[in-house]
Amino acid sequence: MTDADAERYVPEPPKDPSTVAADAGRGPYSRDRARVLHSAAFRRLAAKTQVHVSASGADSFLRTRLTHSLEVAQIAREMGARLGCDPDVVDVAGLAHDLGHPPFGHNGEDALDAAAGPCGGFEGNAQTLRVLSRLEAKVVGPDGVSAGLNLTRASLDASCKYPWSRRAGTRKFGYYADDAPVFDFLRAGTPADQPERRCLEAQVMDWADDVAYSVHDVEDGFHLGLVRLEALLRDPDERDALCKDVAESYSGEAPAELSGVLDDLLADPAVSAVAAFDGSHAAQVTLKRAASLLIGRFVAEAVAATRERFGDGPLRRYAADLVVPRAARARCALLKGIALRYVMRRPGAAARYAREQEILRTLVAALVQRGPDALDPVFAPLWRAASDDAARLRVVIDQVASLTDPAAVAWFERLR
Repeated sequence: MTDADAERYVPEPPKDPSTVAADAGRGPYSRDRARVLHSAAFRRLAAKTQVHVSASGADSFLRTRLTHSLEVAQIAREMGARLGCDPDVVDVAGLAHDLGHPPFGHNGEDALDAAAGPCGGFEGNAQTLRVLSRLEAKVVGPDGVSAGLNLTRASLDASCKYPWSRRAGTRKFGYYADDAPVFDFLRAGTPADQPERRCLEAQVMDWADDVAYSVHDVEDGFHLGLVRLEALLRDPDERDALCKDVAESYSGEAPAELSGVLDDLLADPAVSAVAAFDGSHAAQVTLKRAASLLIGRFVAEAVAATRERFGDGPLRRYAADLVVPRAARARCALLKGIALRYVMRRPGAAARYAREQEILRTLVAALVQRGPDALDPVFAPLWRAASDDAARLRVVIDQVASLTDPAAVAWFERLR
């Protein structure tokens, strides 16, 4: 790693002399990790939906955005270390990657994107950069403007899944127009002939994210009784329908190609063993073993393929790209499809999704109408300083995106 990788957007004064001894041995990326862990945005993830409704009551062991982020960070750290990445940088990326997600998961993201049209739309990853570089309370620049957590260039770059602005033909993007200065800062050093190439650490984080939620969402679905493999094992038509869903939503592979991969996945003894899952202790052990084996294989296959292409030395930043075999990506996509088909599209889910979107649309409209007095003290001054209606709308979107799921419902009940 270079001195440029460790630069921060706003230069910071030397550490207080009284803390130097206790701080000995901590590098800039370790400090980045601590800043994310101690942030308010990270704590809020505990009450934001992953795939299942935010944990409560009997289902309190199910994953939230917080537990998912911790798991992504662990997978990314170990995978990155095996490749020679700085482990703290990939850890930071895993912890931070979902900080911008709004209430109600991707459903809430869609609702806010529609509401935010006049100010450039909404995207969870672009919002993550905004949280890290502007909205969190940690560092203020000499001009009095917040620099958010003021992470290093390497950590910000590793957290950026989609290094481009909004454009036609793609739903995903990495920054809003008024965050372009900090985006330009974090992308300094990108190969000039590959301006949209992601650094290796961002690729590791992205694959860790895919692996974590593809395996864990299915695991949680078993615990809820929503995922059962009997139909897939017995019914060729059901397998065909799943492969069609996956081809449409998650994979570039044709349904016929996915069908062969699905047959191999279901024939795996670790997977077929969970078909008789009944919630007993023995069944939970079997399910956990299957989840661990699948994650381990996904990681090992990517590490081996990357090493085969780029050699055995330390691989960091733009020295290599993560290589994930096609078969591994297809198996991962099929697991996502199982969660999509049996969990996200379960009976009654559509009504809940519509209600969630109504809550967020109503909140945005009410806050735009009521102005700064209805906003949190953090956001009210930003509203008053905004130069036009679009800028004020962006403040409202920032406010609503920051809410937890229960807070969004409570604000809705109060403001409507």
